Amino acid sequence: MSTRTSLDVRIGTGVPLLVADRVDPPTRHGWVGWVTTTDHKRIGILYLVTAFGFMALGGIEALLMRTQLAQPGNTVLSPQAYNEVLTMHGTTMVFLVVMPLWAGFANYVVPLQIGARDMAFPKMNAFSYWMYVAGGIVFYGSVFFSPPEAGWTSYTPLSSGPYIPGNGTDAWIYLIHLTGISSILGSLNIMVTISNMRARGMGWGRLPLFCWSMVAQAVMILLTLPVIAGAVTLLLTDRHFGTCFYDPHCGGSALLWQHLFWFFGHPEVYIMILPAFGVISEVLPVFARKPIFGYKAIAASSLGIAFLSMLVWAHHMFATPLPAIALAFFMLTSMLIAIPTGVKILNWIATLFRGSIVFRTPLYFAAGFLVLFTLGGITGVMLAIYPIDRQVTDTYFVVAHFHFVLVAGAVSGIMAALYYWFPKMTGRFLSERMGKLSFWLQFVGFLATFLIQHSLGLSGMPRRVYSYRADTGWGVDNLISTIGAFILATGVLLTLVNVMWSLRTGAKAGPDPWKANTLEWFAPSPPPAHNFDVTPVVRSVEPMRELRRQIRTAHRSGDGDE
Repeated sequence: MSTRTSLDVRIGTGVPLLVADRVDPPTRHGWVGWVTTTDHKRIGILYLVTAFGFMALGGIEALLMRTQLAQPGNTVLSPQAYNEVLTMHGTTMVFLVVMPLWAGFANYVVPLQIGARDMAFPKMNAFSYWMYVAGGIVFYGSVFFSPPEAGWTSYTPLSSGPYIPGNGTDAWIYLIHLTGISSILGSLNIMVTISNMRARGMGWGRLPLFCWSMVAQAVMILLTLPVIAGAVTLLLTDRHFGTCFYDPHCGGSALLWQHLFWFFGHPEVYIMILPAFGVISEVLPVFARKPIFGYKAIAASSLGIAFLSMLVWAHHMFATPLPAIALAFFMLTSMLIAIPTGVKILNWIATLFRGSIVFRTPLYFAAGFLVLFTLGGITGVMLAIYPIDRQVTDTYFVVAHFHFVLVAGAVSGIMAALYYWFPKMTGRFLSERMGKLSFWLQFVGFLATFLIQHSLGLSGMPRRVYSYRADTGWGVDNLISTIGAFILATGVLLTLVNVMWSLRTGAKAGPDPWKANTLEWFAPSPPPAHNFDVTPVVRSVEPMRELRRQIRTAHRSGDGDE
C-alpha cells in the first residue's frame, strides 16, 4: 500500500510540503518482483519477514526446552533431542534472527535517513539477502537428517568427528559461511553507502545516530566474521580431511577454538546490540519532544564500544588455564566497556529528563530497554570479575545475564524499531492498544522467565542440562521460568497479530506521523521506489525540525500575501 502524498516544493520559496491524503492499496508486481528486487526497501522487508519467520521457529524451540525443564525428571524431550533443540535455538536466534532483523531495518532505513535513493550496490544487496536465506535452508535442512547438537558455540572436541560424526555440525559450519558472506557484503554496502551517498550538507557530525550505530556494527562485522569463518573452516578440515588443528592428541589445541570463537563471539554481542542503541537514540528524543542529549558523546561511545569489544574475548574463558596477567587484562578491559555503555544510558536518561513525554508504544519498548538492559549490564560487570565468573561459570546465572543483554536489549530494540518505523514502511500505524498490551506481556514475561534464573544459577543449576532431580529444589523456580516464557511468547505473538491486522486496518499515518527529526520522515509513507522527489539540503542534526519551521514560515508568509 502507499500513502498518496503531496510532496512538493513551493515555487519561489524552496519549501517542501508534506500532506497525506489517503492510503492506496499496494502495487502488485507478483512474487517474481519480490524475488528479483534490488530495491533496498523491499530487500529490507524480505529480511524482516524471513527473520520473523525464523524467530517463530526459535521461539518454539525455546518453549520446548522450557517445557522440558518445567518439572524435575520431565520426559518431553530425550537428552539428544534436547541438545539438538538447544543448538537450533541458540544458532537460530543469533545468526538467523537478530542479525538479519537489524540488516532488514538498516536496509530500509539507512538510505532514507541519509537522503540516498538506494544502497551503493543494489545487486550485491540482493545477493546478501539470498546468501542469508541459503544459510537458513542449509541449517534447517539438517533437521531431516541429523540436526546439530554441539550447542551454538560448537566447542571442540565435542564438535569434532569422533564425538559427533553426523552431518549436523557440517550444516552449522555451512550456515556460518553463508550467513557470514551475507553479513560481510551487507556491511561493506552499508559502509560505502553512508560514506558516499549522504545528502548535501550531511557531514559526519550530522549523521543520524542509528546510522552511526550501523557504521560501528559494520566495522565489527568486517573485523570479526572472517575470524569465525576461518575457525569453522579449520573445524571442517579436522572433521573430514584429517587435519589436527583442535585435537590435542595430535598436536592441536582445543583452546584455539575458544580463542577464535570468542574473538568473534563477544563482539557479536555488540553487533546485535549496537543497532538497538541506535534505535533507542532515535526514539527517545522524538517522544520526549527534546533534542537528543549528548549527540557527540553517544556517537563516540558507539565507536568506543566497537573498539573495546575486540579486547575482551577471553573473559568467556576465565575457567580455562589462562595466565594471571591475561586474567587481569581481560577483567579490566571487560569492565572498561561499561564506561561507554554508561555514557549512553546517562545521555538517554538526560534526554527524557524534563521532556514533554508522549507515551506511545515505541517509547514503552525503549523505556523497557533502559531498565532491563541496565540490569543485564550490571550482571555483566559482575561476570567480568574472574573470581565471580569462576563461581558461576556454566550455570544458569550466565544464561540469565546473556538473555538480559540480548533478549531485553536486542529484542526490545527490535520491537521499538518495528513500532517506530512501521508507519513509514506501510503508511499505517500499528494498534496502540495491542502494542502496549504486547509490551507489558513481554516485560512481565521476560522478568518471570529470566530474573529467577539468576537464583537458579547461584544455587548451582548448570546450564545445558536436559533434566534435574527433584531433591535439588529447582522445580518451583523452573516452573515459574517456564510460565514466564509462555507469557513472553504471547506478547511477541500479539505483536505479530498486530502487524497482520494493521496492514489492512491500521489508522493512516501520513509521511511524518511522529514529528520526528530525521530525513526518512521527509519521504512519503511508504516511500516511492526512488525515495525522494527532492532531497533537501541538511543544515543540522535534526533536518526535519528545520523543514517544518520552513513550512510554517512559508504558510504564514502565504497567509500574509493573501
